[in-house]
Amino acid sequence: MGDNSNGTAPVSSFLADKSAKIFVAGHRGLVGSAIVRKLRNLGFTNLLLRTHSELDLTRQNDVESFFAAEKPRFVILAAAKVGGIHANKTYPAEFIGINLQIQTNVIDSSYRHGVQKLLFLGSSCIYPKFAPQPIPEEALLTSPLEPTNEWYAVAKIAGIKMCQAYRIQYDWDAISGMPTNLYGPNDNFHPENSHVLPGLMRRFHEAKVNGAKEVVVWGTGSPLREFLHVDDLADAVVFLMEKYSGLGHLNVGSGKEVTIKELAELVKEVVGFEGALVWDSSKPDGTPRKLMDSSKLAGLGWTPKVSLKDGLVDTYKWYLENLKQ
Repeated sequence: MGDNSNGTAPVSSFLADKSAKIFVAGHRGLVGSAIVRKLRNLGFTNLLLRTHSELDLTRQNDVESFFAAEKPRFVILAAAKVGGIHANKTYPAEFIGINLQIQTNVIDSSYRHGVQKLLFLGSSCIYPKFAPQPIPEEALLTSPLEPTNEWYAVAKIAGIKMCQAYRIQYDWDAISGMPTNLYGPNDNFHPENSHVLPGLMRRFHEAKVNGAKEVVVWGTGSPLREFLHVDDLADAVVFLMEKYSGLGHLNVGSGKEVTIKELAELVKEVVGFEGALVWDSSKPDGTPRKLMDSSKLAGLGWTPKVSLKDGLVDTYKWYLENLKQ
């Protein structure tokens, strides 16, 4: 397995053999479920999927036994302990400990049991709090992290570095992709600890159902954010598995920014809430801008396809279908 550190085409094609065993770790989450949908749509027939109760990725012996028995050819590592600011603040030991355990066990077992290629997925929170905008890959480890999620970020940075170390020492094809803010089917719509987009969708929906006159949203609505539909990420994952074998991690974003105000108005329209949208400017806005520079990935030939409007329609449809259950 030669190293293609310039990021050109890998040794053998990911898409060539639809019967190849692929282990998608974390297949029930927002990201993993989208990757499974994409692979099935492409005709892959041999996906290895294990729930947490079937395989606890924090237990080294269990992971080792799984890899020894199943011998997957490809691994996509989308399993992680995730949560918002409140969860990160309350459970720092879990956020660093569980994520380090999962990725260390999976990456090491993958290498030792002959996996041909592994893709490790992280998050945009790996970057410094005051990174340049848009954030290039080179901003990693240039200054301090955002304190609210540093435990999770440090684990994810360790995952990137572990993939790089195994590539350097063993000439093994381990790559990393860092997605921007994701949304779509299987998102977390929990009232307390969901992210901004599903949180808004739930609030507008409940206001519509309850006949509320207004929805109050924190802040001024001026911060800029980037969103990527999870089906676009799944498409990028397949692209990276097929086309990329470089040492550096790659950003995966839409490259499009939207103000929180524009986002809220779009969600309101998609949900069909007729009342007023009120901004509580006494509440904090958060970071004014957070955009990733995904030009390296674009240079390799990948661009997203799902518009924000279409993506929101799709997500709301899923939300309504799963509300009843």
